[in-house]
Amino acid sequence: MKRLLRYFLNGFLIVAPISLTVYIIVAIINWLDDLFWLEYPGVGLLLIILLVTIVGFVGSSFLVKPFLVITERVMNRLPLVSMIYSSLKDLFDAFVGENQKFNQPVLVKMTQYQDTFKLGFVTQPSMEAIHLPEKVAVYFPHSYNFSGELFLVDRENVTYLDIPSGEMMKFIVSGGVSSL
Repeated sequence: MKRLLRYFLNGFLIVAPISLTVYIIVAIINWLDDLFWLEYPGVGLLLIILLVTIVGFVGSSFLVKPFLVITERVMNRLPLVSMIYSSLKDLFDAFVGENQKFNQPVLVKMTQYQDTFKLGFVTQPSMEAIHLPEKVAVYFPHSYNFSGELFLVDRENVTYLDIPSGEMMKFIVSGGVSSL
């Protein structure tokens, strides 16, 4: 009986990640297909890729840039919209684009616990803007979650790591299970 249970658990560890990955991908494709009321699976995903690429192409034109600037100004002036828009824009800019923020992985010594460290990303190298020049802003993502915490820590407690930020994010989000 113990051997059967071990086989079951081994099979579960093999099947579960594959099944959940396929399920999530299929669910996203179905959701995109439903957005366009399409009967053929996957066409919604292709349409989204095509539309985003066309918007990127048109948006990079010098003729369209003034309209994008005006649109962004309007979005930033509307009370509730500005909070949502600017937060989402900053979040996307932090991961991709010219102003990536999660590109400097660090090891931070947690002073309240002896010999305890946290892994994170420096998002602001100086907090001079709030009169704390000796502090740096470090974002600590949570494991198995799309959330995290921002700490202002003493510069001397931060060790910059020479590790690709994508690998570090994967390591942290996996709870340290994936290898660096």
